[in-house]
Amino acid sequence: MRAEIQNIVTEIEKSVDLLAQRLDIDTAQHRLEEFNARVEDPNLWDNPEAAQKLMRDRQMLVDALEVHGRISQDMTDNIELIELGEMEEDAEVVADAEAALKALADLAAQKELEALLDGEADGNDTFLEINSGAGGTESCDWASMLARMYVRWAEKKGYKVELQSESAGEEAGIKSATYKISGTNAYGWLKSESGVHRLVRISPFDSAAKRHTSFTSVGVYPVVDDNIEIEVNPADIRIDTYRSSGAGGQHVNTTDSAVRITHAPTGIVVTSSEKSQHQNRDIAMKALKSRLYQMELDRRNAAVNEMHENKGDAGWGNQIRSYVLQPYQMVKDLRTNYETSDTKGVLDGDLDGFMAATLALDVSGKSRAEAQGD
Repeated sequence: MRAEIQNIVTEIEKSVDLLAQRLDIDTAQHRLEEFNARVEDPNLWDNPEAAQKLMRDRQMLVDALEVHGRISQDMTDNIELIELGEMEEDAEVVADAEAALKALADLAAQKELEALLDGEADGNDTFLEINSGAGGTESCDWASMLARMYVRWAEKKGYKVELQSESAGEEAGIKSATYKISGTNAYGWLKSESGVHRLVRISPFDSAAKRHTSFTSVGVYPVVDDNIEIEVNPADIRIDTYRSSGAGGQHVNTTDSAVRITHAPTGIVVTSSEKSQHQNRDIAMKALKSRLYQMELDRRNAAVNEMHENKGDAGWGNQIRSYVLQPYQMVKDLRTNYETSDTKGVLDGDLDGFMAATLALDVSGKSRAEAQGD
């Protein structure tokens, strides 16, 4: 077997070993049997939220076992094919098996990265909050472009997307919007998107066709479940109801029962504008608890989490990523130096490369300066 292919096999083996460690392969089958026994409990769905979490955790374990087993078996099968092809001097069989190993190495690396999503809340659903910043109408339009980008990304992942609240811009776009995105590791993937996003382009709102720079901030907060205790003192919050209207189109929404909750100790403000005031209170309280939980996560993980460095006013000097559409095409993450000239693809939701690079950086524990030095 050629040295190049042997190196690829070695990399696959390393990925398989890491997957086994993250999965705790020695106890995985026993844990699956426990899940299966609990699923058969006739009283399981008496608590729908707990049942849904159990079913999701079980499926994650099943999927992880399947991936580990498939990569291991495919690696063994292709190594055997190469050895057989070399013995019989069948160059076509060898070439096909080597190509399959190279593709398998890419898959193994991807699954290895996904296995690193083992933070306390990485597997949770998430709230995604978008707020326009410096740039006026330009910024509001940029905020709507980002909202579309993240919705496209989530849909490609097969995630469920629910609009929680939206405030339309005065002339175009949106001032703010909050989405709930549900699916396996939704928070783990999206948490790297928290920060200020900068857009440079020829403004469609400028008759002189000048280049403009716009800023929008993105916040990502895990949806807290029953396993995470967050206490909120009723004396610390103010609940206001108000009339709210959406931006029209598929998000048209007019109601007298929108709810705004203000948390006095932190200054956090959350809103929800569904049709039911009771539903809005529940959604807003969950969003508030998620924000408070995120603050606690930031404190715990300060050594490897750049949230405080990355977040700030939506303006110059605070951006985590630049999207340049004029005079050239480039999207570049300023934390990892990961970049691409496929701006259209990125704005259509092709974000996995950026998220993976940031996740790898967080796991390595490097600071932004260290990563840029590399």
